[in-house]
Amino acid sequence: MRSRAYSLAVLFSLITSFGFSQKNGNSYDLRDSSLIPSKRLPQYTEFLNGTYNYPAKPRSQWEVGFKAGSFQINGDMPAQFLSPGFGFHVRKSLGYAISARLEYMYGMGKGYNYQEARNFSKNPAWGTSIASQAQRYSAPRAVQVGNTVNYVSSKDGSTTTPFEKIFYNYKSKVQDVTLQGLININNIQFHKSNSSLNTYALVGMGVQVYETKVNALNGDVKYNFNTLTQPTYKDRKSFIKNMKNNFLDGTFETPAQIRSAASATSGNKTYNFVGTFGFGVAYKLNDRINIAFEDRWTITRDDLLDGQAWQEGAWGDPVQTREFDTYNFMSLGLNINLGKNAVQPLYWLNPLDYAYAELRNPRLMNIPKPVLLDTDGDGVTDQFDREQTPAGCPVDTHGVSLDTDGDGVPDCRDKELITPTNCQPVDVDGVGKCKCPDDCKVAVAPPPTCEQKLGPLPSVAFKENSNKLSDINKSVLATVASRVRNNPGCNVVVVGYCAGDKREQQRSWDRVNAIITHMVEKEGISRDRFIFSYGQQGGDCNTVDIRAAIDGETGPNRVDPPHPNLRKN
Repeated sequence: MRSRAYSLAVLFSLITSFGFSQKNGNSYDLRDSSLIPSKRLPQYTEFLNGTYNYPAKPRSQWEVGFKAGSFQINGDMPAQFLSPGFGFHVRKSLGYAISARLEYMYGMGKGYNYQEARNFSKNPAWGTSIASQAQRYSAPRAVQVGNTVNYVSSKDGSTTTPFEKIFYNYKSKVQDVTLQGLININNIQFHKSNSSLNTYALVGMGVQVYETKVNALNGDVKYNFNTLTQPTYKDRKSFIKNMKNNFLDGTFETPAQIRSAASATSGNKTYNFVGTFGFGVAYKLNDRINIAFEDRWTITRDDLLDGQAWQEGAWGDPVQTREFDTYNFMSLGLNINLGKNAVQPLYWLNPLDYAYAELRNPRLMNIPKPVLLDTDGDGVTDQFDREQTPAGCPVDTHGVSLDTDGDGVPDCRDKELITPTNCQPVDVDGVGKCKCPDDCKVAVAPPPTCEQKLGPLPSVAFKENSNKLSDINKSVLATVASRVRNNPGCNVVVVGYCAGDKREQQRSWDRVNAIITHMVEKEGISRDRFIFSYGQQGGDCNTVDIRAAIDGETGPNRVDPPHPNLRKN
């Protein structure tokens, strides 16, 4: 026995250590279509396309559990504590808070009474006895003399005989199969991803079969309980221990009473419909294994699970009870999740995890492209523009019209571009009060160039040996597209570098082509506004520069790939 307990302890410690060595996962990748059942793929597709708000529920694992613990019957006599019971179940999540479980349970309940039984003559399991013979007389009555209770055994009432003593006992083998609904809410948490602790309540119904026997015979002879003396309440435990070890043989050979009108019977077995309820707490060791403590009560419509339905009333006055017996199964179990291409059972996952992840780092969320308004078209967006500048007036980086001589008249309206300070103030045309020499009458400033309008444009960096645009690159190109869109008369040169060999030439072409194609197809910029330039020298091989075209600069907007077969390979 000691070696068996030691082996179980070692096995449990190994399972526990394995569980804590694993890292608990938080959620699953919503973009993994292999986790979605085929019947939910239409919803999954709509969600990915942004036409439906809710992701499809993934395929989840089954839970298989094994448990053992203490089984007790709550009936008409005291139950022995720590009677053995065990069970196993299969469980499937229906959602994040509700799951269904099918469970089998086997329990072996025992009970011993330390009080003398008076009304056992009604119970056929204990047979007719001296006490039951009192019923043969026309006027039986009990007489108590000291601590001894006798009954009148003669018709004239002159003779009395001691009542026979009985101390009830029973052993009941109970089995049930129940279908249960489990409800938990603690996996919906607002301030952390997931919990390793899962509390739940359960309710269900099913069928039960039990067989109860009593230990009434010592071999083939009835026990003579008259040699035992009923103890005080304080000494009841030592009395029951002595009776079990030194008086009863523990055979439980006599079938207990069966009331066939109350339930279906077969032989000495009784079948009932039962209801069950309880609660439990599970602790996750890893994504596959958890341990659970559970307490489950089962309600029956049967008063004979403990083999006794007769309450102890007045002397010689049996009273049948109307309370139905119940039983309790308190257990510790080991649960394992099974299933491929499935997430862990949904009652371990937080359904808010996806929403918080999208808010924190959007991957599937439909976010509108940023629109940077430039109402006056001066090349400075409204959020940084300090004035609404008339069309054609050059401005500084704050969107303020340039005034070279500081006379208060912007250059675009100043007919005397450089007015000496001593000749100021000036009139509305920017002309000073002094006579201006011929070289100061440059009235109109030259219009800004595309380089001035577009300003310095950012470069696009690629990973080594890659021509794929990252999310950061796409954000950079969105900024470039906004500037180009606000300056319709300006073209853009896209320059790729390095042409040391065929592979470098093709990679440079691929990167330039990826940028122009993205700007045309995703940002809506006309291809005619781009100049395609690749394989240039003097730059970083993994960087593509974008700049405004110089006035009069031309070039092709499409170029055939230099080595198309190399690109395919």
